[in-house]
Amino acid sequence: MEITPIRTVCIFGAGFMGAQIGLQSASHGYTTWIVGHSEKSLKQASDSFVQELEARVKKQQITTNESKAILSRIHLTKDIKECADSVDLVIEAVPEKLDTKREVFAQLDKVCPSHTILATNSSSIRISAIEDATNRPDKVLNMHFYPPIWERPMVELMRGTRTSDETIESVREFARNIGLTPLLVLKESTGFLFNRVWRAIKKECLHIVDNGVATYEDVDRAWMIFTGMKIGPFGLMDLVGLDVVRDIELEYYHESGNESDYPPRLLLDKIEKGEMGVKTGKGFYTYPNPSFEQPYWLRGGGKE
Repeated sequence: MEITPIRTVCIFGAGFMGAQIGLQSASHGYTTWIVGHSEKSLKQASDSFVQELEARVKKQQITTNESKAILSRIHLTKDIKECADSVDLVIEAVPEKLDTKREVFAQLDKVCPSHTILATNSSSIRISAIEDATNRPDKVLNMHFYPPIWERPMVELMRGTRTSDETIESVREFARNIGLTPLLVLKESTGFLFNRVWRAIKKECLHIVDNGVATYEDVDRAWMIFTGMKIGPFGLMDLVGLDVVRDIELEYYHESGNESDYPPRLLLDKIEKGEMGVKTGKGFYTYPNPSFEQPYWLRGGGKE
């Protein structure tokens, strides 16, 4: 089996996940392009790179020169055509809406070389629902990352109906090269592998609070005490973005038609108030410095 080496990577989408995927790639030596829809989104991504790398320098994980070298490998643009000719792998990281993703894949198919692999970082949409927007169904796949990528170093790979073995092996090798463990989903599955587990937890947590069984703080306390994790399900949803959580839940609902899969009012009310989580400064918790990070909180002290 001949595997095409991946040398240059493009992340289509400069949001929270796109920026993390880009930084992980550049940190492991890859020339990395990040395509954003606005100067603001690119500036936010750039600021996040500097902030994260400064923290690594402070912790003596990397040197100042290594930080500069990583930043030099990252290129920002609003126009995919600026880098399309040179990329071997494009990872799409745009909002969780099927029509939007299909439009992006159709655009990428037109401007990228025939050898370029196209992947989606979708949290719930199967690549088989996107693949026919391209003329290269053998070179498309799901490639789902978990934030923060450097703390959760794994990526799920899932085929479409015609994804080739060569495509899977090329991306599997790339994943290992950027310090991640590739997890192969053996058949099409909404939610892939771990997200099916996480989705069940997330859904029950939302309904427990929406039905008045417990507060979101106590749900998170129970989770953190039992698992030893430093963050609970509601803190994790804030990190992902509550609007993203809603869009993912809607994908499950549209597939099942089951009313219990529809996003609960608890979640929708937060979004209607503009409380999307970490990115807006408030979700279930207030940021920065959410209360669950305070030493007294786990024992039941403090209130948002």
